[in-house]
Amino acid sequence: MFSAADLDQAETIVREALPPTPQICWPQLSARLGTELWVKHENHTPVGAFKIRGGLVYMKNRRASAAPLKGIVSATRGNHGQSLAFAGQRHGISVTIVVPEGNCPEKNAAMRALGARLVESGKDFDEARSVAAELAEREGLESVPSFHPHLVTGVATYAKEFFAAQPDLDVVYAPIGMGSGICGLIRTRDLMGLSTQIVGVVTKGAPAYALSYEAGRVISTEKAETLADGMACRQPMDEALEMVRAGAERMVTLEEEEIADAIRAYYTDTHNLAEGAGAAPLAAALQERDRLAGKKVGVVLSGGNIARDLLVRLLSREETPRAA
Repeated sequence: MFSAADLDQAETIVREALPPTPQICWPQLSARLGTELWVKHENHTPVGAFKIRGGLVYMKNRRASAAPLKGIVSATRGNHGQSLAFAGQRHGISVTIVVPEGNCPEKNAAMRALGARLVESGKDFDEARSVAAELAEREGLESVPSFHPHLVTGVATYAKEFFAAQPDLDVVYAPIGMGSGICGLIRTRDLMGLSTQIVGVVTKGAPAYALSYEAGRVISTEKAETLADGMACRQPMDEALEMVRAGAERMVTLEEEEIADAIRAYYTDTHNLAEGAGAAPLAAALQERDRLAGKKVGVVLSGGNIARDLLVRLLSREETPRAA
């Protein structure tokens, strides 16, 4: 995994394209949780998500390589694809993105606007990933996975910013899709010599990482159905699982309505938009509210790219009553 020097270099690359994102302690959210809560706002990037950092570092390193490159191809539910498309535009690299059928229209439009060729195929992310592999073989494109050393080092720059600003966080909650975000968080904490506990967050509809964490080996699921599309993983990556098992304190599994409540809470208390994966860490902290008394808590708002129709539907409903 990356070194401190690698992380510094990645930060320089990322800084060429975007400033640090803020970390804010919102009074109403802290009151809701019952303790001091800091939000790392990765929804405040040019593509509305933390993934942009990984794409920038991957493309910069790939552009510097002497190996020939016809173009790259990757699968995504949206934010990873936007990251690669954004970075591809900056570095003159052709980008093909495969998304599952019925993917979020707004995310699809964003990737096209960034110059990506979009292919819609497969019932979910894992099937789209297989299609991407076929395109790589047939068209001579370089296949970019969702978990790669350069991607992890890039997204870890958000963790460096967060810990540099708030080094005394007792615990940080992070969502898990394919694992780059939480792995970058874990490695950065260790490089900075901090004792912050890191808690991984999954959903009941996509529990593969939680099942694998408990089993000590990769456990795949038949399906991954959740409104948090950035966490809809059926098959964890071996390398990511190893890091999560070694560095995460525990896992929290969420009900869909807990995520919906957290999306509403972000809007009500801060007027920020949060997609499902972005709201999941807050939902997990609220689930564990009783064990957090007196602690300084961090949550990663990993992205705000929620579909308009879903947002309207969720905001039109009241929050789920909680037991006292």
